[in-house]
Amino acid sequence: MRAAISLVLLSILTACASVRDVVPTDEAAPQSTTRIIGARGPLTVGQSKALLSRIATEPGDAGILKRHLVIEEAVAETPLVAGNSIRLLADGEETFPAMFAAIRQAKQHINLEYYIFEDVESGGEHLSDLLMSKRQEGVGVNIIYDSYGSDSTAADFFSRLRAADINIVEFNPVNPLDARSGYALNNRDHRKMLVVDGAKAIVGGINLSTTYQSSSLGKSGAPKDKPEQHWRDTDLEIEGPVVAQLQSLFVEHWSQQKGPPLASEGFFPAVPAKGTEVVRIIGSTPDHAVPRYYVALLSATRNAEKSIWLSAAYFVPTKEEQEDLIAAARRGVDVRLLLPGESDSEMAMAVAHSHYAALLESGVKIYETQDLVLHSKTAVIDGVWTVVGSSNFDRRSVLFNDEVDALVLGSVSAQELQKMFESDIRSAQQIDLASWNARPLGQKVKELYARIWQDWL
Repeated sequence: MRAAISLVLLSILTACASVRDVVPTDEAAPQSTTRIIGARGPLTVGQSKALLSRIATEPGDAGILKRHLVIEEAVAETPLVAGNSIRLLADGEETFPAMFAAIRQAKQHINLEYYIFEDVESGGEHLSDLLMSKRQEGVGVNIIYDSYGSDSTAADFFSRLRAADINIVEFNPVNPLDARSGYALNNRDHRKMLVVDGAKAIVGGINLSTTYQSSSLGKSGAPKDKPEQHWRDTDLEIEGPVVAQLQSLFVEHWSQQKGPPLASEGFFPAVPAKGTEVVRIIGSTPDHAVPRYYVALLSATRNAEKSIWLSAAYFVPTKEEQEDLIAAARRGVDVRLLLPGESDSEMAMAVAHSHYAALLESGVKIYETQDLVLHSKTAVIDGVWTVVGSSNFDRRSVLFNDEVDALVLGSVSAQELQKMFESDIRSAQQIDLASWNARPLGQKVKELYARIWQDWL
């Protein structure tokens, strides 16, 4: 089934895939005060200035942070929101218990939107049983799942949920007869997010997939004789007023996909400040001429002053992404890439390898994970700009996918992600340029072949 669909996808895509150039943001950014929204509304200039000083650990960080904020304001199109608390979640072992706990606490509604939606379990309890139990309590449960991403999910799982009066929307059905909002086979909902009562959310790279329990390489093509391996991934748990931005994205998708009427009372409550974090949610979609997260990432990369640390599950960079990383390294920025040593997509890995030499020659440091499958999508820049989300560092996320990313400004969150990154690279293998250039000719040929398909991986 997947092989046949892939052939259809490639035939559709061959004539239409291209990434538009992005105007350099250091020239386009207005020199104005950045919008920051608090729990009670927009902050004054004085309040914003005081906030920037407070979330910068070092005196010099405040200036770097302000420059990032002004640049980003020109491209992101959603305001920064203060007064949030966040918690980094590593892998399924931390994310699933946090999700199940949030769902149990729900009083009004539970909204889930996932690329892969399966009946995962935590602490011996299945997601289906928990959701049906909450629905019996009168809590509204609404689900959006991607038709292609979840094509291996057991049909009776969705049947049981629907029988329990849970609303379910299939995003861009693979079967054209099931399409309700126009047929768009190649545009996929790659988002992974949970919103509870409009006040708490979990967002990032972790699917509701049993691969995080079995630790296998998954259904996407791993050799059956290989030992099971751990999936390394990252999510954020967010509480506070910025959750409304995630809720808006969910409602927007629900409406676009012509889902049944939502009992939306209480979807956007007045949420008091829960912490000190400044957060912006960026929802990207092929409907935008250039996806917002892509522009925000390029802007931060081009204006980085000290460091760029990225973890990328699928490293298939656009021309501009590669050029900007190389330019940053050449001007003295500490550029580090954490990339998979093994993957569920051998073609994506081959494309990534084809870019290594140019990056290494410019001074970019590359680390490959060992004995695990890296699925994390994170970035921390200049020790003040942090992002965790669903967007891969690849062309598909730019061209075809609906994505969601949480961008956090400030030193505290950046330091936490940096510690996680440093822990990951301690068990990874650094790639040496001389050794890399000596790799077998057959591997180089495979890399060149893989590049032919890089826009569609």
